[in-house]
Amino acid sequence: MTYDPVLCLASASPRRRELLATIGVAVEVRPVNIDETPRADEAAHDYVVRLAWEKALAGAPFSTLPILGADTAVVCDGAILGKPAGAEQAASMLRGLAGRAHEVLTGVAVSGPAGLLTACVATRVYLRAISETELAAYWATGEPADKAGGYAIQGLAAVFVERIEGSHSAVVGLPLFETANLLSQQGVLLWNGALPIGPSSCPMS
Repeated sequence: MTYDPVLCLASASPRRRELLATIGVAVEVRPVNIDETPRADEAAHDYVVRLAWEKALAGAPFSTLPILGADTAVVCDGAILGKPAGAEQAASMLRGLAGRAHEVLTGVAVSGPAGLLTACVATRVYLRAISETELAAYWATGEPADKAGGYAIQGLAAVFVERIEGSHSAVVGLPLFETANLLSQQGVLLWNGALPIGPSSCPMS
C-alpha cells in the first residue's frame, strides 16, 4: 500500500528514508545543499545540530509539510571525521578508530507548526582491532567511500563493531526515539496514521 507523504525529508540519504519508513512515516524527499564546513572552534554537538536545522530551514521553500533535517558526525578525540577522500584516508580513519571507543553524534531538526524543534543524540561505538588486509578489502567493497568516519555500521563494517552504548538507529543516521517525539510535537502521525497518540503523550486515566 502506498501512503501520502506526511513529512518532507531535506536529505538524499536512503538510510534516513528507510528508517522513517520503519516507524510508518511516508516522506517526500527534497535534498538541499548547504555548506557543511565546521566553524572555527565549533563543538561537534553544536555542529551537527546547526547543520540539521540549516537543512530543515533550507527545505522550507519546497514543501508545505513539516520538514526534517539531520546530520551525523563521527567524533574521535574531539575531531570531526568526515567522508574519506580516498583509500589511504579511509584506512587512516579506521586505524584511529579501531581497538577503542569513539562517539557518533546525530542532530535532528523538525520545522513545523510548533516551530523549529531539535535534538542531538550521542552514541558510543567500540570497534575491534582491524588488520591492514581487512582495511584494504573493506575499501575495495566501495562501502566506506561516502560514509562519515569511513564505515557503515548497518553494512559490511558491522563485523568490526564490538558493541555500542546508545542508539543504533542514530549511528545509522536518525535516532528514532527522539525523532518520533519531535514528529509527534509537530502533529506528524506515526505508523501511517495508526498511532493517534504520540509517544510523548500520556494516555488519559
